[in-house]
Amino acid sequence: MSSVGSGTRISNSKAPVLQGLLPIDRSRIGPDVLAGLTLAAVGIPQAMGYAKIIGVPVTLGLYTLLLPLVAFALFGASRHLVVAADSATAAMVASALITAQAPADSPRYIALTGLVALVAAGLLLVARLFRLGFLADFLSRTVLVGFLTGVGLQVAVSQLHGVLGIAKGGEGIFGPLKFSWEHLGDVQPASVGISAAVLVLVFGVLHFFPRFPALLLAVLGAITASAAFGWGAKGVELVGAVPSGLPRLGLPNVSWGDMAGVFEVAFSCCVVILAQSAATARVYAARYGEEDDPNGDLVGLCLANAAAGLGGTFVVNGSPTQTATVDAAGGRSQLAQLTTAASLLVILFFFTGPLSYLPEAALASVVFYIGLKLIKIGPLADIFRKSPAEFWVALLTAATVVAVGVRQGILLALVLSLLQHVRRGYRPPTAVVLHDPVRHWRMDAAEPGRMIEPGMVMYWFGGSLYYANVSHFARESRLLVYDSPAPVRWFVLEASAIPSIDYSAGQTLRELQQNLAASGVVFAIVFASPSLRADLDREGVTEEVGAGHVFNTARECLDAYRAAELGG
Repeated sequence: MSSVGSGTRISNSKAPVLQGLLPIDRSRIGPDVLAGLTLAAVGIPQAMGYAKIIGVPVTLGLYTLLLPLVAFALFGASRHLVVAADSATAAMVASALITAQAPADSPRYIALTGLVALVAAGLLLVARLFRLGFLADFLSRTVLVGFLTGVGLQVAVSQLHGVLGIAKGGEGIFGPLKFSWEHLGDVQPASVGISAAVLVLVFGVLHFFPRFPALLLAVLGAITASAAFGWGAKGVELVGAVPSGLPRLGLPNVSWGDMAGVFEVAFSCCVVILAQSAATARVYAARYGEEDDPNGDLVGLCLANAAAGLGGTFVVNGSPTQTATVDAAGGRSQLAQLTTAASLLVILFFFTGPLSYLPEAALASVVFYIGLKLIKIGPLADIFRKSPAEFWVALLTAATVVAVGVRQGILLALVLSLLQHVRRGYRPPTAVVLHDPVRHWRMDAAEPGRMIEPGMVMYWFGGSLYYANVSHFARESRLLVYDSPAPVRWFVLEASAIPSIDYSAGQTLRELQQNLAASGVVFAIVFASPSLRADLDREGVTEEVGAGHVFNTARECLDAYRAAELGG
């Protein structure tokens, strides 16, 4: 068997399954198994926390580390991506379904969360059939940082009642804050003490031992103390009985009409799954010299969510934090994730009894910690230093999540990302090419009077020419010719950065050629790629300009210009 390691490029694109597992390097079986056990230690408390975010029994959170994890491990393309419960999608489902559709933790509510997973699976299947994995590239890191920050604030605030031991009240983010303030007199000292102990333990341990499963230690400590001191009998609210065994497979008990009610949130989850999973898988594929296959991962993500819906649990997503956990522990293939699933099987059959002693305050503190970790203060500060304009985009996204809702936040994030892309394409960089005594050529600001040779302007346009930016191109081109203090005899388009043109751009190029020709100015094109040359031919630009004025290199163009000047 071939080994797998840093610098080894892997391609299993022809295999429909086991792309993330094969080939197996025998020397890495031990590290992969150890990484899987580490993921179980870290992921089990988190999965229970995500179940609390979404408003379903903790057992359903544990189920996300079973069938969905195995489905992606067998059918996904990435060797590293961990697909399980995720705080962002959990918060989105909760904000859409709680109260609006059904009371949390009710049978109908649980059925609807399963339906969201199935609809999301269907949308992911459509995305795979149409090879839409590239759409993940249109959700920028800037807006993702803002989105996750807003989600983190919502998640943290939503657990204040559990941390303080008071009743739950208020909606959104400001409602719970106001409700908690008004009911400070009802705070339970025991709940506050348990919450404080959990948070101090987690932050303290992770400060000195960043890779230690601090959440698991805190949960085990809380369970042990609760059982030893009989906290349940003393008024401390506990998680209660946790069913053992495997999840029951089957379709959720819903109607066809319910699909319309959950479509919006399922679509929003699909957008997050596409963006977050693809970005995470891409990072680790690049790190280990492997091929990135977002469309292959869509198969695994689709089946993982289908397994979640049929297994009675909720939507799952590619998790950056859990993927980083496996990587830091030495995992290099989906064997680690299969080990995690096997570990959970043991817990579900033999160790669900102790989970019933877990205090609700301890679980709320785990979720509160997860929310705090999602608040991206460091990345926001970095964006502010390097790109203030993008910082405000991230902040607007976070504010939308906080003030309006998680689903609206991700849709705004998608729109803002697309607008950022359009804005860059709408006003791409431009320059004129000049001689340089050392480097032969250099770029300078596109201003009238700057010529590569007396009488010749060589204009560089840094992006595709299409209907939205072609008027800017034409306006600047005419400015360089007609506002020049010295006469311009040749205007040359340096097209090395133009991959394509559309119909509108083709018509504008023909009109520019006609206008320049009427003024006695030659229009020429240099560095047209084969694909651009095909577009120029199709749109009639080559015929209008003249094939003799389309050059492969700047040197050819300059020689032709000098010859024309001498001939003239």
